[in-house]
Parts: sequence; structure tokens; C-alpha cells
Amino acid sequence: MRTLCASTLIGELFVIGFAGLVAMKDPDLAGSTVWTVSGIAMFLCLALCGVVTRPGGVALGWALQIALIASGFVVSTMFFMGAIFAALWWASVHYGRKIDEAKARFAAQAAQADSPAPDAV
Repeated sequence: MRTLCASTLIGELFVIGFAGLVAMKDPDLAGSTVWTVSGIAMFLCLALCGVVTRPGGVALGWALQIALIASGFVVSTMFFMGAIFAALWWASVHYGRKIDEAKARFAAQAAQADSPAPDAV
């Protein structure tokens, strides 16, 4: 799960950076505000890559997805991009868990096959 979720978060990091560049063109927004908010969101994407498998990591990822969609009120394209990344986040979590379960099942089968059989008396 970690690899899929981290890949999604790294993609989001770049999209947030590009959205910050687009937001800079809005004369009503201060550049320092745009880059403070974008920088915090980009840092959260990077930090979540490391904690996604810990308790609450997936929930924090969902909160980031909601914030990304809400950023569409500033940069309208982000409504669409946020929805795309929310779908990618769901797929990463869903299929990542299935992959983790399959890996655990295969590891258990391999361990069982490697264990010596009890001697018949």
C-alpha cells in the first residue's frame, strides 16, 4: 500500500506546485500567501509518504484530498484535478491493501513450505 499511496502523493506534490504557479497570476492573492499555503500542502504530501501505513495516515491522506478539491475555489481547475487525485487515492488505498494481503498470504505459504515436516514414527 505504501508504494501506491506514496506515488499518488508525489504526483499531488507536483500538481500543487503547478497550481501555486497558476494562483500567482491572480492579482487578488499575495505571493507570500500562495507559496505559504502551497508549501505547507507540498510538505504534507511529502510527510504523508512516510506515515501512510501508520494509524491515521490514510485519514490524513483523505483530509489532504478534500483540501485539494477545496482549492478549486482559488484555482478552478483544481476541482477537476482534486477529484482525479481523490479517485487515485481511493484506488491506491484499496488495491494497496489487497496487494499487502496477497503478500502476507504468499509469505505464510512460503514459510509453511519451508518448515520441516514432522518425522513419522
